[in-house]
Amino acid sequence: MQLKTNLLFLVALVVVPCPRVHCEQVLVSGLRHVRIEGPPEWTEFPNSPDERFIDVKFKSSENKNERSLVIQQQDVKQGWDVTINGTQLGRLRIDENDMRVYFPVPANVLRQGENVLRIEQAAQRNTVTDDVRIGNIRLLDRMVEDVLSEASCELTIVGAESGLSLPSRITVLNSDGALQAVAASSGDHLAVRPGVIYTSNGSARFGLPAGRYTIFAGRGFEYSVERIEIAMTPGQSVQRTLKLTREVDTEGLVACDTHVHTLTHSGHGDATVEERMITLAAEGIEMPVATDHNSHVDYRPFARQANVSEYFTPMIGNEVTSRIGHVNIFPVATGEPIPDHTLTSWQALLDDICATPNVKVAILNHARDQHSSVTPFGPLLHNAVVGENLEGWHFGFNAMEVLNSSATQTDILRLFHDWMAVLNRGYRVTPVGSSDSHDVGRYIVGQGRTYIRCDDRDPGNIDVDDAVDKFLQGEVLVSYGLLTKLVVEDSFQSGQTATADGDTLHLKVHVLGPHWTEASRIILYRNGQQIAERDISERRPDLATGVKAVEGFRIPKPKHDVYFVAIAIGPGIEELYWKTAKPYQPMSPDWQSHVVGCSGAVWLDADQDGKTTPAHEYARDIFMSAGGDLNTILKSLEDFDEATAIQAAHRVQQAGNTLLDDSNQAFIRKAAPQTRRGIAQYLSVWRETQMAKFKP
Repeated sequence: MQLKTNLLFLVALVVVPCPRVHCEQVLVSGLRHVRIEGPPEWTEFPNSPDERFIDVKFKSSENKNERSLVIQQQDVKQGWDVTINGTQLGRLRIDENDMRVYFPVPANVLRQGENVLRIEQAAQRNTVTDDVRIGNIRLLDRMVEDVLSEASCELTIVGAESGLSLPSRITVLNSDGALQAVAASSGDHLAVRPGVIYTSNGSARFGLPAGRYTIFAGRGFEYSVERIEIAMTPGQSVQRTLKLTREVDTEGLVACDTHVHTLTHSGHGDATVEERMITLAAEGIEMPVATDHNSHVDYRPFARQANVSEYFTPMIGNEVTSRIGHVNIFPVATGEPIPDHTLTSWQALLDDICATPNVKVAILNHARDQHSSVTPFGPLLHNAVVGENLEGWHFGFNAMEVLNSSATQTDILRLFHDWMAVLNRGYRVTPVGSSDSHDVGRYIVGQGRTYIRCDDRDPGNIDVDDAVDKFLQGEVLVSYGLLTKLVVEDSFQSGQTATADGDTLHLKVHVLGPHWTEASRIILYRNGQQIAERDISERRPDLATGVKAVEGFRIPKPKHDVYFVAIAIGPGIEELYWKTAKPYQPMSPDWQSHVVGCSGAVWLDADQDGKTTPAHEYARDIFMSAGGDLNTILKSLEDFDEATAIQAAHRVQQAGNTLLDDSNQAFIRKAAPQTRRGIAQYLSVWRETQMAKFKP
């Protein structure tokens, strides 16, 4: 079989004439699906790959001078070695995006006669399935620098209203629709990767091979994306100005990314701290938190050096990276000691964090991801509907990531449900959107972000204390391509407590986003339970640019305290200028990309006693008043919702009175509908936790 496939790759010398007598040899036409043995990584790939590796035999003459190898790659997540005649030219770029990359072929690597190109998954990563597409491989008779400098392009990006230059992201696609490597280097105002150029001053000059290109310019979530088409001939120089419009109204909201890394201080990824300053300014992040692993890094001197201090106010933070979970903390005072990441209990870790002067925020990061064999919110450790750790670990965090755009969940709403269950358990926890970006181009800094309700008129001088206080109060919105605002009784928003005198409540949901994202539906939750859903895929013509939907809901006023959350969801972004990434640790090979926007929680003091009571406290009081008697508990739950029933069911089960007992099931069948639904949800997750305990 291998011999047959190799024969398919045997190619004759193909010379494509060109005006300047430069030649190219086509080694592989089209794209090949390549994978080592094992099941497909994603259902978009066939069960059987075309090849386990690329093995191409081709004729050539000796190369006295450096030549270039051009490869198109897609969906590369592991290391893939590129060799000719056993000499390693490098590795494919670890980046899932579709891109065209270039490798220098040093002098004397090519032999007279038969040569062999081989591309295979690197040995140390050869146990992890990685579905990739590789192809359109060409051998050029020039150095890479000469190929990429055949023509030149100079772009200026300005604000449409002001005419002033704007920091921005430039995306360059070739005629195949792939990211095109350019002749430019990262420097004082540029951060450059294949097909991606970030500019901190709104200007960029770069080289390109002759050909046709589509170029996009944007500035993060709040701005338009502008597009131009250009055709480049050898020696040509093209100049263009692109204008960006502010489309999403975020007045009074500070764009914050609480999870930002650099290669310089975290030791992995590819964004140097100097490049990070440029990408933050260009993506419109007004308050970045430096969270390099077990390090305290101050971005301020780097921002001044890069001349971008006017665009954002950085905070010193730290991703405390332990064996039991990753915790982002901020703000950290300059020169303070680093928390002990070797501690092995949440309580000890949080105690050490809280002892760090000035620290007010502790965020539980990517709780559904496994690190060091621990998944904090996996069924072995966590009951997902009760919001409680099964080992008795005190929760202790005052915020948690519900959206991490570098580590999305297969079910995009999974962590949002986890967060709402934690609220029901009685923990006041702020929802967080972040990017966790370590890179310039692969994962986009600020793609996942948190908007904090505070003064944003001077991004370079934001009141950090006020922003942190508002963050802890839950006055936030989580954004990943959409922004969702929830207003209760025309006055109360995220982090606030509403009151109402009538029998019904009026809730209004605003969904915002630039023209290049779409919103398809709104989901409204009460105490974590879905109470309404509305299709918003057809946009109303009377809405302003940047507004996807404005929808009102009238619901009966509950008899007990609750909170409300609104989530808008839409199809993911496939375009490479802001592509939404695949899950980092997928739970299934079947996956759909989404954008999402989530309001923070708006509480309702229904009984008007001046405080807000979570479901856990109601359930505790009911259990205690009933002396643990299930039948009495079920009758008391008639005026409460599913969330309270879940908490009560957990108390009964923890007391040793199994809900699966036949006599108890008879009582449950006679309970109120919402009580039965809550208990069914609890038992479903309880079974999941039991199975996790005994899983081999």
